[in-house]
Amino acid sequence: MIIRTTALAALLSGTALAAQAAEPAEVLVTYADIALAGYEDSLDTARALKAAVEALAAEPSDATLEAAKEAWKAARIPYQQTEAYRFGNPVVDEWEGKVNAWPLDEGLIDYVDGEHGLNDANPLAGANVIANPQLEVSGTTLDATEITPAVLREMHEIDGIEANVTTGYHAIEFLLWGQDLNGTGPGAGNRPATDFDTANCTGGNCDRRVQYLLAAADLLVTDLEDAVALWSEGGQGRTEVTADPQAGMVMAFTGMGSLSYGEQAGERMKLGLLLHDPEEEHDCFSDNTHISHYYDAQGIRNVYTGTYERVDGSMVEGPSLYDVVKERDPALADALLADLDATMEKMSAIVAAAEAGTAYDQLIAAGNAEGNQLVQDAIDALVAQTRNIERAVAAVGLDPISVEGSDSLDSPSSVFQ
Repeated sequence: MIIRTTALAALLSGTALAAQAAEPAEVLVTYADIALAGYEDSLDTARALKAAVEALAAEPSDATLEAAKEAWKAARIPYQQTEAYRFGNPVVDEWEGKVNAWPLDEGLIDYVDGEHGLNDANPLAGANVIANPQLEVSGTTLDATEITPAVLREMHEIDGIEANVTTGYHAIEFLLWGQDLNGTGPGAGNRPATDFDTANCTGGNCDRRVQYLLAAADLLVTDLEDAVALWSEGGQGRTEVTADPQAGMVMAFTGMGSLSYGEQAGERMKLGLLLHDPEEEHDCFSDNTHISHYYDAQGIRNVYTGTYERVDGSMVEGPSLYDVVKERDPALADALLADLDATMEKMSAIVAAAEAGTAYDQLIAAGNAEGNQLVQDAIDALVAQTRNIERAVAAVGLDPISVEGSDSLDSPSSVFQ
């Protein structure tokens, strides 16, 4: 996987940006424009993923399965950069769980290896909808005779259990890769293409597995069409963030801070490192976690600098939060930018290790001191930038933001209780 050239150029050129006079209202137009561009790119790459999945269903082979996997990986790059729009924007938080909910109890979806991946706390963790056209849920029967987008939507987080994930990127990831049974050893999931071959079926129920994969891809496209609408002219996301410039900037800084701290540094990185548990990595079936972490961090930098490189290489840019902070406290503005660049350097080191053959789940393994340190360095960088995000909020005269926390950072001992 190739890191986008602009991100690397930003690292190599240092932290200097040419600040420009900026009004908060103008900054929030840039913020909304970057959101729209990110979701448009996410939609375009999801449509390409859907086409690759349809090709796999039409002619299952090692080649078409690999092409679908590559399309999934490509789709993650723009989407992960939109995650800085969560937390601060209620409309995004309400929508996001449809497309990026994790971790998931994969036995709800398809076959698993023995007890691996089952969850005693979830009565549906081994329900296997692909093998069972009807499911009993809380005393009622759910009809999944045909696996459609509507059925997947009804099943998503069914019974109020967040691990009952049936839609989005990670459900598709599991279907394409299957379980990663390698623990913290080398290797990702290894689902055979014949699991989708109705004429030469392995794994059983190949016709229903194909139905599920096609329905999940359809639903991902539909959900991303909704996201594009939210940030288009007149859309709820754009309208809410631009209605009140002061409140809008709080939304923007809150998204940066909460993704930096509680979500990425905490739940996605520190928790897995504390437990040395590959089940806690973000893309646990595909071993693509290093890329997702990198682009989450890049998305935070995009919001601060008011820049986004689109999939086609064009740039969306304009007045930024950096500009606003620079007017009030130039040293702090540059210090936060330096923090963001330092985080990208630490994320680049994780990417380099993964692409050299040591995947993220191996980096967090017990006994891998060097790998553990690479991950801890990135966590430390994310925490450091969060502190300066909070200082920047104060510098521009906003009310303090509420940054999402994580037990793994705030109370590590509780993780083991």
